[in-house]
Amino acid sequence: MTTEEPTFSAPDLGEEAEEQPELFFSNVEEFVTKHLIPSYNRPIDGNTRFWCPQWWRHPEAVQRLEAIWRAWEHLRQDPSTGMSVWWRDHADYHLRVLMAGDGPFRACSVDEGHKDRTRKAAFPVEPAPRGLFDPQ
Repeated sequence: MTTEEPTFSAPDLGEEAEEQPELFFSNVEEFVTKHLIPSYNRPIDGNTRFWCPQWWRHPEAVQRLEAIWRAWEHLRQDPSTGMSVWWRDHADYHLRVLMAGDGPFRACSVDEGHKDRTRKAAFPVEPAPRGLFDPQ
């Protein structure tokens, strides 16, 4: 008995559906190591700029670097001002936040590596009253 795999096709969305361009980098790690770090060459002094070699251990850093990568993937398609917009609005902004003295890498160093911060969250959170955010 032979069974064929079911075939599924995407619905025809007409001309409105645009094909998504293929990603240049396969993931955020490849983007950070092969493009961002070689392009964004700054001295990391541990006083005004901080970096963690294990950046992927910082949830905020992962989200910001993912945002920088996704913006780069989109804006690289704009041959006129895409890269300028990317640097100004995405890379410079997020990297300044990440590497700041109060940023997620503040306890880490290039020489000594990642340091876990075991302090409690800066913004305490209490649960909302039951039912407050239930769908109406």
